Amino acid sequence: MAKVTSEELGVEPIGKLLIKQAVPASIGILVMSLNVLVDSIFVGNWIGSIAIAAINVVLPVSFFIAALGMAIGIGGSSIISRALGANNKDKALKTFGNQITLTLIVTISMVALGLYYVDSLIPAFGGKGAIFDPAKIYYTIILYGVPFLALCMMGNTVIRAEGKPKFAMIAMIIPSVGNLLMDYIFIYVFDWGMHGAAWATTVGYLLCFVYILYFFLSNNSELKISLPHFGLDMPILREIGSLGFVTLARQAVTSITYLLMNNILFNLGGEAMVAVYAIIGRMLMFALFPVFGVTQGFLPIAGFNYGAEKYDRVKESIYTAIKYAALVATLVFVVLMVFPGEIASLFLSNRPELSEKELATNAFVLQHAPFAMRLVFAATPIIALQLIGAAYFQAVGKAIPALLLTLTRQGFFFIPLILILPHFWEETGVWISFPIADTLSTVVTGVFLKKEIDKYLRR
Repeated sequence: MAKVTSEELGVEPIGKLLIKQAVPASIGILVMSLNVLVDSIFVGNWIGSIAIAAINVVLPVSFFIAALGMAIGIGGSSIISRALGANNKDKALKTFGNQITLTLIVTISMVALGLYYVDSLIPAFGGKGAIFDPAKIYYTIILYGVPFLALCMMGNTVIRAEGKPKFAMIAMIIPSVGNLLMDYIFIYVFDWGMHGAAWATTVGYLLCFVYILYFFLSNNSELKISLPHFGLDMPILREIGSLGFVTLARQAVTSITYLLMNNILFNLGGEAMVAVYAIIGRMLMFALFPVFGVTQGFLPIAGFNYGAEKYDRVKESIYTAIKYAALVATLVFVVLMVFPGEIASLFLSNRPELSEKELATNAFVLQHAPFAMRLVFAATPIIALQLIGAAYFQAVGKAIPALLLTLTRQGFFFIPLILILPHFWEETGVWISFPIADTLSTVVTGVFLKKEIDKYLRR
């Protein structure tokens, strides 16, 4: 693999640079998303649709703890990108050391709390009835691996901040491939059921951590930290916290959204309706991978050039990223509108030994999921502006607008909508909340971004 340096972020043509950064990010996110998708298909076919619902209940808790690592990673990586752009290597090293220390302290503490309150958290997130027992099995095992996942997510953003997207891509691929391989061994071969699904995921996290550790210890990384860099530095912690809080707040709101959605849908249609949402949730992760890839590729480019005061390049990166992301979002939209039924059927088992409850759940999902999918993704072509706009403010270190725009979609619009509209239109009210929230948040982000460009990037 050719040696790549962070300086390339400030000199290569933006279009070429964005492709160079976004394609590996997209591939990595694709593989991770495929992992979630195929993992769900394996679980649905080899264990059952109730098991898919059980995993959906657990995801908000484990993802929130893991998102602590991502928050620390993105917050610190914004500092690292700008520090490298300003040729301040010492600040970059100190920031990275503080990221590692902070990630370990925070995630281990949260895992301890998560295990202590296990019997309260699972029902609160919709793990009721037949869902509770398999959800508890999965949740307990997964939490042991979450600190490693948090370190991986933190480390991955730092690798990208160094301008090394190919290494970041490999780090995303390893746990996904490992998880699917372990799924086959633990679930299909050993017949461990939910225990097998959980251990397969946890092993994937461990494999990723080993690779991340190798990268930073090798000559591929520019960030060679020493023991003093691990000591907590309050000014750096405050900056990491203010920027990382944006990501953490987004994931916190996502977890609250899962909590509300699982409970609202359980009340509307029981376990079967939660299973419909579980499939929709997997597609939200999988189908938008190229859009998220463009966003991830955009972050270090905007941050480095802003730190280097190359504002024309920052502005060009915004427009180019929105154009690329909108194009791929439109392609995703077309596929989902044409094949929703075929997509939903992939998650369901046709084993002859299925119980009557499983058969009834499968029939319900096939009846309701295509309609839900079309509504949920109805505004997909316009979401590029919202994602890139919010990412810009985070990349350049402007925490307050980044936080507000990040919370706009789910916090300010989506959660109120799902609390109100189901009272009038029941299930349909839940699904139409998605495109309404997407549209409103895109308009708000567009206004903020235009003012920012006019005021700060016309220099």
